[in-house]
This record gives sequence, C-alpha cells and structure tokens, in this order.
Amino acid sequence: MSHPADHATPAQQTVLTVRAVLFDMDGTLVDSTAIVEQVWSEFASRYGLDIEEILRTSHGVRSGDTVRRYAPAGADVVALTAELDAMERTRTDGVIALPGAAALLQALPDDAIALVTSADSTLAGIRMQAAGLPMPTTTVTSEAVALGKPHPEGYLKAAAMLGVDPADVVVFEDAPAGIAAARAAGMRTVVVGDAGDLEDGMWRIPDYSAVTVTAVKNDDGGHLLTLTL
Repeated sequence: MSHPADHATPAQQTVLTVRAVLFDMDGTLVDSTAIVEQVWSEFASRYGLDIEEILRTSHGVRSGDTVRRYAPAGADVVALTAELDAMERTRTDGVIALPGAAALLQALPDDAIALVTSADSTLAGIRMQAAGLPMPTTTVTSEAVALGKPHPEGYLKAAAMLGVDPADVVVFEDAPAGIAAARAAGMRTVVVGDAGDLEDGMWRIPDYSAVTVTAVKNDDGGHLLTLTL
C-alpha cells in the first residue's frame, strides 16, 4: 500500500517522506560487478558449475549461502567461503560509487541511515572505502544476522537500531533477493537499476544523479526526510 505522503509532482518526480533510509551496498551504492563475476567465475570453473546460474541467484545473497547451495557434496563450505571472501577483499580495481551516491549519503543525517549488506564487515569497509563513500555508523553486515536476504531480518534489525517503524523506512536495493527482503520487511523500496517488476510501494531509478533530499529535525530528536526521485 502506498504511503499517504508519497506523491508524484507534475514533472513525474516521486516524493517520499520517511524517517530513515536503508541502503544495500553492492550494485546499489557500489559498482563491484567485475570483481564479483571474476570471483564466482573462478569458483564455478573449479567445480564445473554453471556460472550463469550462480550469478543469477547469488547477487545480493551472502557468499556462504551461495557456496552452501552450489558446492559439491563433501566440500568444506566454511573453508571455501573464507577463500572466496579473501579473494574479494584483495580485489578493488574498478570498484566505483554509483553516480550521485556520495552526494546523497553526505546529504542524509547519519543517525537516519543504515547500510544493510550481504557482505561481511571487513569487505563492506574495503568496498565503501575503495568507492570513496562514507560508511554509515549503523551497519548490518552478513555476520550480524542469522538469516540473510531474501529474509527480512537484516532490514528489520536496521530499522530497530535506528528506532524507526518499518512503515517509515525506504530501502534502496538492486538485487531480487534484497528487494524481496525489503518488501517482506514491509518497507517502501526504490529499485536501483532494472531488476524485477515494480509493485505498489516500489519505484525505480537508474542511479542517484537526480535524487535530492531535505532533512528536518523532529521534536523527538529524529528526522523527517523528504526524498525526491
């Protein structure tokens, strides 16, 4: 259901009024596609797996969950996951921020935003730094949840940490698993890129170039954020 404060201007811009903004990282704030595909291609080649199928299902999902799904019987899932994670941490060439991401993060109050990513805290720090983006104080990384995306645990945990109701949150996501997690959490969702179909309470942007925000301090100490897409 659409939020009563959501509306379109005559220029077909969408205006969202929220109390907090949650961001996925890979593909949403940071373009790390080349590295992700490189690492998973090496994994697929080693075990004779279908790389297209792995890439189709792994985006936005914790690496350990993908390894567990595709590794051959008897494989050491923990060791394989650690190896793949180490590979991703040492490769930062080509990692860049999506257009407008840095300006949007800087314009948002730090106590009204969170990063919710399927990467672990070390990789998240490496990728955000490589992309030149500030790391939000509130982060929910892979090791902070029992169930990864598409389960809504991460997004619900981030909202609770910020002290806001899920209905007062907007999520920026790019991957089907993350979009499903945000929707299951009952949050409005802005899809960055072309993944999936839009439903009520969902919008789409190519990047953040045209996104603007104003923030007003509330009497309760929080913020009322108005985003124009």
